[in-house]
Amino acid sequence: MFSLLIKCLFGALAVLVIALFSRSKVYYIAGLVPLFPTFALIAHVIVVQEQGGEALRKTALFGLWSLIPYAMYLLTVYLFATRWSPWVCLSVATLIWVITAICLVYIWTQLQ
Repeated sequence: MFSLLIKCLFGALAVLVIALFSRSKVYYIAGLVPLFPTFALIAHVIVVQEQGGEALRKTALFGLWSLIPYAMYLLTVYLFATRWSPWVCLSVATLIWVITAICLVYIWTQLQ
């Protein structure tokens, strides 16, 4: 239970850092914070403890492939941030992320 509390605190800290950067002159750094491997570190520790080194290796490889949905999300936001309302832009970008992620998981499971 204590380890779960620590993980929650890491997540809350990440949200706080994002909020602080988004209100500063260097607001764009708020887009870099989610890429800090806070959650990846937590996931990797859990995977290696539960499944071992080979599973960690596969998780890292899948993590590399998971950059594709994120890139699609960012590309959508970049292209439409000034053409659509913020909520429409972010909603469509999220939908594109979900669709791309589903495709990625499907392809990954077919190749395994």
